[in-house]
Amino acid sequence: MPSLVILLERCARLVSEASAGRRRVLGIAGPPGAGKTTLVATLLRAAAADPRLAGRVAHVPMDGFHLPGAELQRLGRLGRKGAPDTFDVEAYAAVLAAVRASPRAVVRAPAFDHGVGEPEAEAIEVGSGADLVVTEGNYLLLDDPAWRPVRGLLDEVWFCALPGDERRRRLIDRHVESGRPPQEATAWVDRSDEANARLVVGGHEAADLVLVDGRIVAKPATR
Repeated sequence: MPSLVILLERCARLVSEASAGRRRVLGIAGPPGAGKTTLVATLLRAAAADPRLAGRVAHVPMDGFHLPGAELQRLGRLGRKGAPDTFDVEAYAAVLAAVRASPRAVVRAPAFDHGVGEPEAEAIEVGSGADLVVTEGNYLLLDDPAWRPVRGLLDEVWFCALPGDERRRRLIDRHVESGRPPQEATAWVDRSDEANARLVVGGHEAADLVLVDGRIVAKPATR
């Protein structure tokens, strides 16, 4: 069975479970460049065309909870933007808790404006019809005191993995496409993105599914 079909089946199960009285939250974790954003985009498109899921899936990316650039500058962390401590993890956990707390509450969340590199407050609305919220980010499974509460707010977590050389190449290409010179892009990846990746590569052990390039490569025997 193709992986996307299996993923949609798992989403449909989560949506059906939401009828028990609260929304379900699906987390998609993994290191930078491993394909989280691509997987989410594919999943949301497929969900919109699936009668079981259409209009019932919302998207709240972790990226919206980046600290503003001015705050990172004040903290001396602008050069490590994207590290675990450069996110407002308490606000992120609060939003995830809010979407779970009431099945029909409208909840607003920030988005990340990649054009200016800054978070945008209350740009996302989780509407009353949403039974499943999909959220993705590097640190959903991070074994760190500040981040551990996030895992407890996720009903299921999928982990995106990719061989290191390929992941690094994709990251460099992404930064070049966004306007960085190749040498600067390479330096940023090696200094920042790869440091962040090393923190989370072991997260697959705590995930419900592991995917490589959108293909399921590991899953529990029963679920």
